[in-house]
Amino acid sequence: MQEPAITPELIESHGLKPEEYDLILEIIGREPTFTELGIFSAMWNEHCSYKSSKKWLRTLPTSGPQVICGPGENAGIVDIGDGDAVVFKMESHNHPSYIEPYQGAATGVGGILRDVFTMGARPIASMNSLSFGEPSHPKTRQLVNGVVEGIGGYGNCFGVPCAGGEVRFHPAYNGNCLVNAFAAGLVKTDSIFYSAASGVGMPVVYLGAKTGRDGVGGATMASAEFDDTIEEKRPTVQVGDPFTEKRLMEATLELMQTGAVISIQDMGAAGLTCSAVEMGDKGELGIKLNLECVPQREVGMTAYEMMLSESQERMLMVLKPEKEAEAKAVFEKWDLDFAIVGETIAEDRFLIMHNNEVKADLPLSKLSSSAPEYDRPWVPTPAAEALSDEDVPTIDPIDGLKALISSPNYAGKQWVYEQYDTTVMGDTARRPGAGSGIVRVHGTGKRLAFTSDVTPRYVKANPVEGGKQAVAEAYRNLCAVGALPLATTDNLNFGNPEKPEIMGQFVGAIKGIGEAVAALDMPIVSGNVSLYNETDGQGILPTPTIGAVGLIAEGEEAIIGEAREGHIALLIGETTGHLGQSALLAEVFNREEGDAPAVDLDTEKRNGEFIRANRELIKACTDIGDGGLALAAFELAEAAGVGVQIDAGDTPSLFGEDQARYLVACNFDQAEALMLAAGQAGVAVTTVGKFTGETVKLGGSEAPLDELSQIFRSSFAAAVA
Repeated sequence: MQEPAITPELIESHGLKPEEYDLILEIIGREPTFTELGIFSAMWNEHCSYKSSKKWLRTLPTSGPQVICGPGENAGIVDIGDGDAVVFKMESHNHPSYIEPYQGAATGVGGILRDVFTMGARPIASMNSLSFGEPSHPKTRQLVNGVVEGIGGYGNCFGVPCAGGEVRFHPAYNGNCLVNAFAAGLVKTDSIFYSAASGVGMPVVYLGAKTGRDGVGGATMASAEFDDTIEEKRPTVQVGDPFTEKRLMEATLELMQTGAVISIQDMGAAGLTCSAVEMGDKGELGIKLNLECVPQREVGMTAYEMMLSESQERMLMVLKPEKEAEAKAVFEKWDLDFAIVGETIAEDRFLIMHNNEVKADLPLSKLSSSAPEYDRPWVPTPAAEALSDEDVPTIDPIDGLKALISSPNYAGKQWVYEQYDTTVMGDTARRPGAGSGIVRVHGTGKRLAFTSDVTPRYVKANPVEGGKQAVAEAYRNLCAVGALPLATTDNLNFGNPEKPEIMGQFVGAIKGIGEAVAALDMPIVSGNVSLYNETDGQGILPTPTIGAVGLIAEGEEAIIGEAREGHIALLIGETTGHLGQSALLAEVFNREEGDAPAVDLDTEKRNGEFIRANRELIKACTDIGDGGLALAAFELAEAAGVGVQIDAGDTPSLFGEDQARYLVACNFDQAEALMLAAGQAGVAVTTVGKFTGETVKLGGSEAPLDELSQIFRSSFAAAVA
């Protein structure tokens, strides 16, 4: 088959700028072949090379005494003591999920699970952070149903519990939904596997499912804006098979026990190209591949298609030659392909052969380390004007609460997480729906807590404070269940970085995130950047999602009780009544105005440490975030089936979104002890009411709990099901 001529149009269709193509000519000293153009396109796109974000990602704190492995591998690894470690990462599958919701979301789950078990860890938990357009938009219902079904369909069949997540709606996502998938697994610290190849002449082995044409060009598609040609991009979405992935995991973990593995890498974005290049580059070796040896499920596949296919459930491994028979037997037992497709070589070459023809011969290190790196121009986001006193709205408190809990943004998400298996493996200690999820570390007394957080309204108004707040909220969610925050993973979703104002949002958010993870001892150990989330020039809200993991150590109690009749309601932290960018303002008054709430990181740390240190005095606890005290009090009451009476009646006190605050339920004597301890620790504590009866009373306004609960539990499904 004759390869197409390299034209300016072909170069542009591969997502390469003219100056990037000139750099390719400079590196290789000739015109590239069609396959070589595809390889450069795959390795140099935004999704794989981080060319617009590298400069800023390097500023993030990524190390600490608990960190075993930071960014740069398939996933981050954090020590949890006793020879155990938790492996975790979050990644986006935004563009594929908008084009084909079920498969886009399903393969997002599959990819993140492979990132975890590729390192030798058995997955124990998943989460997802989902952002959709307004519920009335004609495409939203289809997207929500397809994405949720895809996540459940893959995760449930694979057999990993969903520990939590978040779902939001906003018109800015009408043309570009966000699907951020998180997975965590457990590994022994002496059984971790990495991706750097070592040794010359070592066999390069293809493992798992066969290669097809699905997903060809997927990574390049994920690095571009959408326009009216979106339907033509459907073939670039991969197709997943969770049962094959389950077998691949079991075979991989069994293979690792044989001592046969030198290095191993998931075939994710850009498939065979990216996995081979990364293994070679990290080990400072070259790679030679013979593509006729690649297991194929379609006839007549070209070198270009095989190198860029993103078919799912595949891995690449460098093998100890003497262990070949033993390794092959494992994969044959699990009915999976095992094929030696190449070898490591001493020269800095990426040599691709197909039927004895050279299809690509490139300097391997230049594909990775010499990818273009941009210092994009950026402008700071203009300071938001604070709400003036006369701009602060007032509303009957119960009317305000009803407006929040009837919105799909703040209504109960049971419709979503009831479609996910949350108890498979039998170690779930707290299901989604009540803050951080908790999973037991099997065979020990330890538990891990998981949360995912960001408030995009805040980030748009004030990227620095919004970035800080995303980390601070994750910190609070972990502290609220008694977990020591360990580390974070980030999924940085933004619009077109070539627009200085969008790049300014990115830079501001990175600065805020970096400041917060340093102050709260939660280093970033893994993550993903997703840019060009735009359709017809309209960008999404800046959405830097923070996934965080915390540890409840052996002998420590989790704070997972419920409010009970007669419990005192205590507010930890100070309230000034900040309503700028609040949920109340957005949902009830359709106003996204004012500045994001300020985040005092010293206060966040002090208040979080206070909660953890006094866990034995606390029966139930939640952090106070969107919707303020009113929504937090209602959610604690609703979960327990008991009424609540909050003394404050003014709008700012009830619905303000000041940070570093928690709502605690406890007995009277425990409340006294907490107030005494708070005085000694310099922590602000206020009695704000009590849990009692069958109604929700906010100041002088009240409604039956049953009526409010019905609204809360039915509104989400009514909007999207």
